[in-house]
Amino acid sequence: MASSTIDSATLRFFRSALLIWFNENGRRFVWRRRQASKYLMIVSETLLQRTRASTVEAFLPRFLDRFPGWSQLASAPLAQIEEALRPIGLSHRRACTLQGLGRALAHRNGRFPRRRADIDQLPGVGQYIGNAIELFCHEEARPLLDAGMARLLERFFHPRELIDIRYDPFLQQLAKRIVRCAKPRQLNWAMLDYAALVCTRTRPSCSSCVLSRRCRAA
Repeated sequence: MASSTIDSATLRFFRSALLIWFNENGRRFVWRRRQASKYLMIVSETLLQRTRASTVEAFLPRFLDRFPGWSQLASAPLAQIEEALRPIGLSHRRACTLQGLGRALAHRNGRFPRRRADIDQLPGVGQYIGNAIELFCHEEARPLLDAGMARLLERFFHPRELIDIRYDPFLQQLAKRIVRCAKPRQLNWAMLDYAALVCTRTRPSCSSCVLSRRCRAA
C-alpha cells in the first residue's frame, strides 16, 4: 500500500485527535520545555533510543551536571563518559556517539550543519537522530519514527512491508506525510506518548482510544 492513497480527511482526523489528547495527557519532560537547549534535546534523544523515557528523565540531571555542553563531552576521556552512562545501559555505544558528537559540535561552535548529507556524516548519527536534529535544531517537519510510533501507525493505517522500519517505504512515507503540519514537534510527541500510554504493545486501551472509530485494528 502507498501512503499517498490515504485520504487527507483521515490524516486530519488522526492529527487533530492526537494533538487534542496530547494537550491534556502528554508527558512533560524537561527536554520538551520551551527553553530546552539544542544540546539537551539531542543528548536526550540519543539516550531515549531503546530506553524508557522515565529512566532517561531520572538519569539526565546527574549527566548534565557532569557534562553540561558539547565541549565537556569533547574533552572527556571515553571511559569517563562510558562510566557515567553505565546506569542506563548501552554505555560504550552511547559514549562513542556522544563523544564523537561533542568533538564535531565543539569544532563547529555548537552549530549543526543544515544539509542532511552533512548531518548524516556526524559521528553516530543514524536516521532517527538525523531527523531529531532537523526537527529540533532546524525546525524541519521530520518524524521521530521508533518502534512505538510504527506500531501506532500500523494499527491505525496499514501494516508495514519490511521488518526494519528504517527501510519500510510505507511507514517512512506515511510518517513524513503526517508530520507535515503546523505543529510537527507536538505531533511527534503526541504519537510517541500515545504509543507508550494508550496504544501499548500488549493490552492496548482500545475502549478509551480517541482514534478507535477510524482505526483499522480496532
